[in-house]
This record gives sequence, C-alpha cells and structure tokens, in this order.
Amino acid sequence: MTALVLLTAYLVCVTWTALRPLEVLWVSPPNLEPLATIRADIARGPEAAGRTIGAGLVRLAPLGALLPLLGRRLGGPRITSFLRTVFVCGMLSLALELWQSLLPSRVADVDSIILNTLGVALTHLLCYGPLRAAVARRPRAGTSRRAARVCPHLRRRRPGGPVRQARRVRAVLSQL
Repeated sequence: MTALVLLTAYLVCVTWTALRPLEVLWVSPPNLEPLATIRADIARGPEAAGRTIGAGLVRLAPLGALLPLLGRRLGGPRITSFLRTVFVCGMLSLALELWQSLLPSRVADVDSIILNTLGVALTHLLCYGPLRAAVARRPRAGTSRRAARVCPHLRRRRPGGPVRQARRVRAVLSQL
C-alpha cells in the first residue's frame, strides 16, 4: 500500500513537471535522432553533459525501485521483474514525450526516452537485491496459519514459543 501511494505521488509530480507550460522565447525543433542531444551535451563540456545526462537518468529512476514493490514477491524473478519494469517505464517515458510534443513550449526528444529508461534499469539493478532481502525478512501482516505452515518464513513469532514447546514435551514424557 505504501509503495502504491509513493508511486502515485511520484507520477503526479513527474507528470506535472514534464507537462507544465514554460514561458520561452523560442523552441528548438524536436530531436528524433538517437544520441544527438547527448553528443551535443558532451561537446558543450563535462559540466553541461553531467547536468543534462544526470537529469535524464534521475527523472524516472525511482520507478525502478517502486514498480517491483507493487507485485507479489517483488514482481517475480529478477529478470522478469527487470524486463517488466524497464518496459513499463520505457512506455511511460514515451507517453510523456508524446504529450510534451503537443504543448507549444515543450519539445520531444528521443534521448530523454533513452536516458529515462536507462536510469530505471540501473536503479532496478541496484535496488532489487536489497529490496528482496528486506521483503523476505519481514513477515506479512495478517498472515494466515495455513500460509505460515506452507511458507515457514511467514510464521509469526509468538512470545514464549520455545517454553510452550518444552512444556508440551514434558507433558508427553510424563504420560509415558
């Protein structure tokens, strides 16, 4: 539930910042040639390249951690979760760029789609293992007894558990 709330809030913020109109004197033509903007940024110097490429990588990067949290067992096996997350974020980035092309003060850029998708992929690769370990350690609230029997890692810890077992063993031994 927390991941869904965070995901929704993040998507609202990203959509608002991507689609709000800007007051500009002129607008450059859309870039449909892959890596052209990245090459131009690198030619302008390392500071400009780092700023624009970094912004493109970070724009949708949190989705690489938030989207897997929505699915059961972090969206499945690592490769399935990775492919699903990268595909969804690639399509989301494409939709944002298409919507930007409809606004008079915004320009569509293929390199933004590439950088956004790459940022999501890197975030997923870095965060999937630690997230999976954290989710596996934590028992789920409201776990049924049947699920606890089938999946031992879902068992709830009861205070005095070993003491109760020792009493049961003594009771059984005293009857013999």
